[in-house]
Amino acid sequence: MDQDVDRARIAGLASAAAAQLPTDFDVSRAAAFFDVDNTIMRGASLFHVAVGMARRNFFSARELAGFGLAQARFLMRGTENADDMALATESALTFVQGKRVDEIIAFGQEIFDESMVDKLIPGTLALAQAHVEAGRQVWLVTATPIELAQVIARRLGLTGALGTVSEIEDGCYTGRLVGAPLHGKAKAEAVIALAEREGLDLGTCWAYSDSRNDIPLLSCVGNPVVVNPDPRLRAHATVNSWPIEDFRARAHMRRLSGPAAAAAGGLAAGLAVGYIAALARRGAR
Repeated sequence: MDQDVDRARIAGLASAAAAQLPTDFDVSRAAAFFDVDNTIMRGASLFHVAVGMARRNFFSARELAGFGLAQARFLMRGTENADDMALATESALTFVQGKRVDEIIAFGQEIFDESMVDKLIPGTLALAQAHVEAGRQVWLVTATPIELAQVIARRLGLTGALGTVSEIEDGCYTGRLVGAPLHGKAKAEAVIALAEREGLDLGTCWAYSDSRNDIPLLSCVGNPVVVNPDPRLRAHATVNSWPIEDFRARAHMRRLSGPAAAAAGGLAAGLAVGYIAALARRGAR
């Protein structure tokens, strides 16, 4: 157990050290931290990347089928499984070993544009955009490799990303991690380390997630919000009076309503701004 804690701390510190703040950013003492998988994007981002890489002959059909099985379980359960994550991480490390980092980043940009953008969850994006418009830093916090997480953050116009850090030598992946995947406690460690580096007051910050595994992340900020929660996180949020947002039913209604949903987009963003302001006032009391 102590070894797991040490690896989580190492992973968190490495992720915070690798996180890049834009040089022209107007520093704020408040920030919002968003989980990615099933919070800001439907399904597992690493699976979507795996599909795109398979199309580029990085994975075989059989290996992709393994990723697909984990993705199906992930979507049906609405939560993360440590064994599935370990398998996905191990497979990804094996197949990027020796590959150039800049090559993987370029593929990540292509893959986001071709197959990930339509998996984004509009309701959560509206919440993130409201924080951006309020002048706060907005960070993704995910087990996805940090280089790919940074691609997603840049594409969404967010501040940056905290993600799993791999060893790199001479511009290439070695196939080894620094610490552990950024999962569970490691996410909280990364956020705490980043807050210390950037002078953030976590008591005035927000965090958003769908998974019980992210209770440590949600608990380290003053404004935790659960989004599309799994059953155990929903129960925990109810007991602790944490706000709950569930955009899954709304997404289904949007598919049924067609063009009418587009007209509601601006209203959703406006409501998100008011929602976040109300949370901030509640936290100030």
